[in-house]
Amino acid sequence: MRASLPDKPRDVAVIGGGIVGLACAWHAARRGMSVIVLERDRLGAGASDVAAGMLAPVTEADFGESELLELNLAAAERWPRFAAELTEASGIDTGFRETGALVVAADRDDAEELHRLAELHAALGLPSRWIGPREARALEPGLSPRVRGAIHAPRDHQADPQATVRALAAACRAEGVELREHVEVAELVRSGGSVTGVATATAEVPADAVVVAAGAWSAGLAPDAPPVRPVKGQIAALRAPEPSLAPRHVIRTPRCYLLARDDGRVVLGATVEERGFDAGTTADGVFRLLEAAREVFPDIGELEWTGVRAGLRPGTPDNLPVVGPGEAEGLIWATGHYRNGVLLAPLTGETVADILTGERAAR
Repeated sequence: MRASLPDKPRDVAVIGGGIVGLACAWHAARRGMSVIVLERDRLGAGASDVAAGMLAPVTEADFGESELLELNLAAAERWPRFAAELTEASGIDTGFRETGALVVAADRDDAEELHRLAELHAALGLPSRWIGPREARALEPGLSPRVRGAIHAPRDHQADPQATVRALAAACRAEGVELREHVEVAELVRSGGSVTGVATATAEVPADAVVVAAGAWSAGLAPDAPPVRPVKGQIAALRAPEPSLAPRHVIRTPRCYLLARDDGRVVLGATVEERGFDAGTTADGVFRLLEAAREVFPDIGELEWTGVRAGLRPGTPDNLPVVGPGEAEGLIWATGHYRNGVLLAPLTGETVADILTGERAAR
């Protein structure tokens, strides 16, 4: 039989200590709520630890995803202020950088595909344009002379997810949020049709509201959970021995992406694999990423290899996140962000805090 923890009930218990869960906790705490975060591993150990950190609503835009595009654009608008406030609160740089992005065509087939995408961007009024090979190489000298052109999206930027998690954790602690690592939630505690807390293997944590931000593991917490599934992504970690070898922009192709941090780290990603909860890395995944990157950025071969990792994105059938009240009173979902968790974290945290405080209608 579980014994209740000796602490008084919290206003909010957040399940999941990734970038989304921590953003929800920080926003709620700033509204004066008492918050506890329960993370099954270490903070940020899930998808946040493997994410590249592209803040790319324009270059992520695709046909038939207008609702997702609207969310992504709204989130991107919040990122400069979010980054500034978070750095001020924590003293930690989030790695937010206004680098812009290039979606590069390696061959004729890519060029045809990207021309259609550029036309979609133009029809939607998005800040991007098609540029020829010469202009693309002027912006990004490391591009292959064989590239056929690119979409330039000057307002797509990047942040460092690991640094952002560290900053969020520090800011949460400064607001009095209790962060518990290596505590796995076994189930939601219910009473009279309402969710009244969470249960671990040894104890119950009472709370007026529970926010489920457990990423790919969210669906296992309740029979009425949204259909969130794990989608594996492998990324390669490299380092540029000198700045001239690192990309200046976020570089994307239909098969990979490449971006650099200020300290010389370079991220190459990412595979998209339906493998359940298998988070293993494979030679084939690494080979395909390196092959795709070398097509457009030959200097990839000069970078130092530092490793490969894999993470599990929380995917949904329509690629839209699930953010809002559950069927039971006291339950709020903040999951299913798929490839846009870093981008959507500020907006999700703000939305969840609005729901918790009644500033946004629960619907």
